[in-house]
Amino acid sequence: MNNTPSKPVAFPVGKGNQENREHWLEAALKQIPDGSRILDAGAGELQYKRFCTHLDYVSQDFGQYDGQGDQSGLQTESWDNSKLDIVSDICSIPVEDASFDAVMCVEVLEHVPNPVAAIAELNRLLRPGGYLVLTSPFCSLTHFAPYHFCTGFSRYFYEKHLEGYEMLSLEANGNYFEYVAQELRRVRSISKQYASTRVGLFTKLLIAMLLKKLNTLSQRGGESKELLCYGYQVLAKKGEA
Repeated sequence: MNNTPSKPVAFPVGKGNQENREHWLEAALKQIPDGSRILDAGAGELQYKRFCTHLDYVSQDFGQYDGQGDQSGLQTESWDNSKLDIVSDICSIPVEDASFDAVMCVEVLEHVPNPVAAIAELNRLLRPGGYLVLTSPFCSLTHFAPYHFCTGFSRYFYEKHLEGYEMLSLEANGNYFEYVAQELRRVRSISKQYASTRVGLFTKLLIAMLLKKLNTLSQRGGESKELLCYGYQVLAKKGEA
């Protein structure tokens, strides 16, 4: 029996959610012309400012999440709102119409009580011909509670509510097998947190075997993204009219 480890993949199955998204986001932002004024709506800790060094960056957030939330679900423990340029409701940002050449809103819409109203507000702030960059989960666990209002959004949500935009990119991040693997990787920590149980060696071996199989299935079954994926990533251009 050959026990030589297989060659590592770029993103091990179930572990690529954030890394995939950040690679896509960096590439999308590079398509925006140098010097463009960009609004990072729901900017949080400004973690994506680093991809905007060629742009005139402005951050906005409601500034109320503190890392602890209501202690339910997944929390970050700490959160720094001190560097925001604008503190406001995302559905009512105190800036004039068409003030920005680009707007990005990354993993935010699930935390907004009315995401359709949020998109309308971002559209108001974006000049004709400007770029809109959106990502949000297709399916998500409770996180940042109590500010978690939607578990996710399908591609059809964007196609419906971005009428009048040219879709430059509408991509799924991950697929069914990647998502299942992501949640399988959480079993140990979730069992400890919610069932006060540490999984044993046999369960760990089963998880390892399943992850190996899911890795193969993910490589073969990319089209399963239409059933389930981590989320969707949108780069769209606003119409000139």
